[in-house]
Amino acid sequence: MSDQRIHIFVTGKVQGVFFRQTLKTMAEKNNIFGWVKNLKDGRVEAVLEGNQEKISRMIEWSHGGPPNAQVEDVEIRNETFIGEFSKFDVLY
Repeated sequence: MSDQRIHIFVTGKVQGVFFRQTLKTMAEKNNIFGWVKNLKDGRVEAVLEGNQEKISRMIEWSHGGPPNAQVEDVEIRNETFIGEFSKFDVLY
């Protein structure tokens, strides 16, 4: 499979439940690069780049999140793969 880039927005109880840190841990295990951050409106935003199959796993996980999260919606925007990241960061 080819490389893919997605931009996602996760809505629900996704802040204060280790969503960003858990996403980072999973991204690193799956060789996915990019970033994740909290938004002022309560959502979590992330850009992920990597293997299409592994990105699909990350999307699937995002629909549930970590144990204390209550995900209401996941908006996914496909973008052109750039390959601009060399690691996965939590932005503040």
